[in-house]
Amino acid sequence: MRYALLFIFLLCTQGLMAQGRVTLKQADQLIGGVKDGERFDRVIGNVIFEQNRTTIYCDSALFFRGKNIVEAFGRVRIIEGDSVTITAERAEYDGNIRLAKLRRNVVFTKLAMATLYTDYLDFDRLKNEAYYFNKGRLVDSINVLTSFKGYYQVNTNIASFKQNVVVENPDYTMKSDSLQYNSRTKIIYFRTETTVIDKEGGTFTYEGGEYDTQSQQSDFKKGLAESQSYTLTGNIIRLDDLRKFYTVKGNVVMTHKEENLVIYGDDAFFDKQNNIAKVYTNAWLTKVIDEGDTLFISADTLVSIDSDDPAKKRLLAYNRVKIFKSDIQGTADSLEYRQIDSIMFMYKSPALWTAGNQMTADSISMLIQNNTLSKVFLTVNAFVISTDTLKNYNQIKGRKMTASFRNNQLHQVVVEGNGESVYFALEDKTNILMGMNKIICSNITIRFKDARVNNLSFYVRPEADFIPPHELIEDQKLLPGFNWKIENRPTKDEVVKSRPESPAEKTQERSRL
Repeated sequence: MRYALLFIFLLCTQGLMAQGRVTLKQADQLIGGVKDGERFDRVIGNVIFEQNRTTIYCDSALFFRGKNIVEAFGRVRIIEGDSVTITAERAEYDGNIRLAKLRRNVVFTKLAMATLYTDYLDFDRLKNEAYYFNKGRLVDSINVLTSFKGYYQVNTNIASFKQNVVVENPDYTMKSDSLQYNSRTKIIYFRTETTVIDKEGGTFTYEGGEYDTQSQQSDFKKGLAESQSYTLTGNIIRLDDLRKFYTVKGNVVMTHKEENLVIYGDDAFFDKQNNIAKVYTNAWLTKVIDEGDTLFISADTLVSIDSDDPAKKRLLAYNRVKIFKSDIQGTADSLEYRQIDSIMFMYKSPALWTAGNQMTADSISMLIQNNTLSKVFLTVNAFVISTDTLKNYNQIKGRKMTASFRNNQLHQVVVEGNGESVYFALEDKTNILMGMNKIICSNITIRFKDARVNNLSFYVRPEADFIPPHELIEDQKLLPGFNWKIENRPTKDEVVKSRPESPAEKTQERSRL
């Protein structure tokens, strides 16, 4: 029984050894020889070798039977099963470790899905992996990928590219130090920082993710998109290149180059075809207005509209708009900034505060000149309220008003139409209340000093009453439509959204304003 088992083992071993040998199937001429003490056969003309599912064709070869090695020359072609074909000018094949080393004008083809060109290719049949190490180029129906080093997994159709990777496509060019490509699904996987330049000149940089080159959709991690007008970054960027539509999530930062403007948020999308970018969820922006000072705006949603026509460029903010600048703060339901004339419009219950002054109207617009707040226009039901040292409310209302600023401070307010004023007169030295002026006239001019009312001028048949303190009653102190909304005055932390602020901090900041 023991001898029988030994006999069976020897038969199996011989069978396995025979299966692993390279065999010469065909040649026009065979010449024997010896090299370094090793016998070899030199075969010439229509040479064919076989090993299992591998077939090697060439013009001539040196066949070292003892070593199970073939050195092939001239029109070398290796066929692996029914899926892989490799051609080259020369090759060395080691049948023991199933490794083919092909050199010069190497062309590797997998089921017509992808073709790899290089001068140095090693094909490991055991791992079913081909790799090059001195520049290569992979070409398929969609993309051309080049790199210094590369690996191609035959079973998974995954090609890995290393060092100076470039992907060329009719719609874009990609550059990276490392990425992977599935030649069957046509999906590119970004493994290191990758820069993409599209045919319109837009630049995108991604730290990771994947891009489907057939559907032109992607899912990127920590990316940056850049156009002539914007840069857009975020933790996750999803791209639909057919629709030119980008979705961004997490730590969104959109920078408008021309306007010195940066928008932040948690979510965003960019509609490239229509040049519309929307940022929402904890959205806020910064804009440098003048040297050393910045305008901050927050809202539920911020929208930037770009266009080749300067008249169509817009910045929109809507729902719970808040504004903060060191010398002016405001709220509104919605806001529009027109870049062509540098005017910012506030709609639906807008309010502005400067020092101790509050300005309200049906709509408010601000003119920004030379990156400095120049004028504020209050239209329909304009109302200005300011407080004095005794906490009295000085009030001016009218059909419309124009507020002018000088050196970043409120300098003058001009009322046009249906002007009314309540002004409390204080003794200069003692600040004792002397009485209240109540004036009705068509037009009023209010001049400010140190951001507080200094004097007033009244035009076109003014009707004035001076009421001494002892005759004042509460109903006379407030004009119709009075609404002091100081509790709505935003602080910087409420607008910037950098961190939650305690009620005590809000009170302290408002007391400083």
